[in-house]
Amino acid sequence: MKTTPEHDERIAKLTFAGVYPHYVDKVEKKGRTVAELHQVIEWLTGFDEKKLQELIADKVTFKTFFEQATLNPNAHLIKGVICGYRIEEIETKLTRQTRYLDKLVDELAKNRKMEKILRTE
Repeated sequence: MKTTPEHDERIAKLTFAGVYPHYVDKVEKKGRTVAELHQVIEWLTGFDEKKLQELIADKVTFKTFFEQATLNPNAHLIKGVICGYRIEEIETKLTRQTRYLDKLVDELAKNRKMEKILRTE
C-alpha cells in the first residue's frame, strides 16, 4: 500500500516523546499498565526502561527511534489495519515500523492476551 511522501515525512518527524503520553493514556484508560506498555515496546524495539527514558528525554523523532531499535524478528507477524492502512502492505519501512508499534499499543488497549500481542503463540 502506498502512503504519500507527506504522510511518511510527517511520521518521520514526530517525536516519540510527543506520542508516548498518548500511548500511556490509551492503555491506562483500558485498565492496562505502563509496565505492560513498556514490555510491548521492548519486545518490538529491544529498548529497556532506561533506554526508553533516554529517548523520551532526548525527544528523538520516530526516524531516530527506529534507526536505533533492534526490531524483533517476529515483527513481520504484526498484521491488520491501523489508522486506515493495512500494515503488511505499507511499503515505507519507517511508516510500517511505526504502525507496528501503534498496532501493538492498540491490541494492549483492547485487552488482548500478552502472548498474542507478543506473537509467542
